[in-house]
Amino acid sequence: MVAEEPVRSSRGFADLFDLTGYTALVTGAARGLGRAIATALADAGAQIAALDVIDMSELESDISEAGGKCVSRTADLGGLSADSANDLVRWAEDATSNPATVLVNNAGVIRRGPALNTSVEDWNTVLAVNLTAPFLLSQAFAQYLRAKDSAGSIINMASVNSFQGGVEVPSYAASKHGILGVTRALANEWAPHGIRVNTIAPGYMSTDLTTAHRNDAERAAFMLKRIPMARWGTPEDLAGAAIFLASDASRYVTGTTISVDGGWLAR
Repeated sequence: MVAEEPVRSSRGFADLFDLTGYTALVTGAARGLGRAIATALADAGAQIAALDVIDMSELESDISEAGGKCVSRTADLGGLSADSANDLVRWAEDATSNPATVLVNNAGVIRRGPALNTSVEDWNTVLAVNLTAPFLLSQAFAQYLRAKDSAGSIINMASVNSFQGGVEVPSYAASKHGILGVTRALANEWAPHGIRVNTIAPGYMSTDLTTAHRNDAERAAFMLKRIPMARWGTPEDLAGAAIFLASDASRYVTGTTISVDGGWLAR
């Protein structure tokens, strides 16, 4: 049986982007890109179930003060199992008293250094958080949606390094190339069930992950010269793409990537 998209009243074009009644499970939500995405989805009406390895009380407070709802739970996705992924998906519904219909796999780590010196431990850590955890959470989420005969949207976090090798980030590049393949494979399998799977590929954003780049004046100048928009991205630049992919506005979009990179990949 094909799961139908949620039926919504038709009051105007803006309704396509309305997330009222949705619950979104967002990983890596305490800061940076994840926090901006969680806040944007909440502003669009979604309830947020936030996961991270650090405290998220500030995120909860900000969303609450803006009139939204956010619950949080600390979780280390590096050691995620299929059972714990199932537990986290069901927690999102229990904690918000509303079925989850959006999953944002944003949590990620990076280990910099030459490939010749990359340790097995660093390689495994990056692949576990950036690739294995998104797959297990997506699998658990799809099983959850199928059990309810419900449609839903999965948003994975890719990168410009999903299309390039980068410099001295072999495990990160491998994980981000991999997330594109997983996204396309899952989109193909789950489209008949109304489960859409897409990615957002951020460019070079002003976050903790790019601190090393931005602190290197020569490298920063080179990178900014290559970005057509001539500026670092901000986490808030992802808001529109996230709301679009989570909402009815993208109901016929699956298996694709939206690059939010200031034009980097077009250069």
